[in-house]
Amino acid sequence: MAGLTPNKKHKSMPQKDNMVDFNSMVDDYIDDIQSPVQSSTTEDFKLDVKEKKGEYIVDAEFAGYDKEDIQINFDNDILVIYALKKEEINDENEWYIHRERTFSSVERRIHLPNVAAGDIKASFVNGILQVHIPKEKELEVKKAIQIE
Repeated sequence: MAGLTPNKKHKSMPQKDNMVDFNSMVDDYIDDIQSPVQSSTTEDFKLDVKEKKGEYIVDAEFAGYDKEDIQINFDNDILVIYALKKEEINDENEWYIHRERTFSSVERRIHLPNVAAGDIKASFVNGILQVHIPKEKELEVKKAIQIE
């Protein structure tokens, strides 16, 4: 038993409250359900969604990706951004060949109502994908009704 020291908790160390941890997990789960942005994989890319007068702007970070790796679709009020990255590393020396292949995909879905889908534009510069999604022009639904 030489060299072993007993592990004593100090009263000055804060105790972890399991109920607080559980409540935090439930809150995170509910936030994820209520969020208009959904992910399909455990690996995500950073994403900002802004709403301005007349349009939505989505900025997505794709460091290390090429423009050809990214696909954007819009269907039924859902903007889908999908990226597939294929990477192959070859390390050759006179005794062996070492190869590693990596395939990873990420996808995010964003609910965006009242969109002029035919006018969506996207650009990709320095690893940042920017998508401009114009809103449909709002029709005036307010009308005075005369009584006869």
